[in-house]
Amino acid sequence: MAAFAWAVLTLVFADELAAMAAFGVWGWQVGTPRWLLVVLLPLAAMTAWWLFASPKARYGSAGRREVVKVLVFGLASLALWDAGHHGWALAFQGVLGRRQRARAAAGRPGDRRVVVGRLGVISVSLCADSA
Repeated sequence: MAAFAWAVLTLVFADELAAMAAFGVWGWQVGTPRWLLVVLLPLAAMTAWWLFASPKARYGSAGRREVVKVLVFGLASLALWDAGHHGWALAFQGVLGRRQRARAAAGRPGDRRVVVGRLGVISVSLCADSA
């Protein structure tokens, strides 16, 4: 079970890095000062994640954490779509929905998880007790 949990956490981290990269791609393809937006947009998303959504977030209450996660991942997918990478945007949303369901399965009993599906369909699920 520990190996499964580590595998899920590795995929979670990879998804978070992919979201930051999506903001950089959008900044490069849409922005006027390309180099500035490639740096600033991912930094803004990382700052929001650090303050509200990370496991040790300073302002990460139960409601804020889920809202920021949905906003960051939803906006990252929208950024890919707007940059012309429609297939990647849909794939990103599909992977995120699967990732959240896997994380909820590996989570602690009583944990709330936000599931973001294709095209921004959002649901919050509660992990069942495994005892």
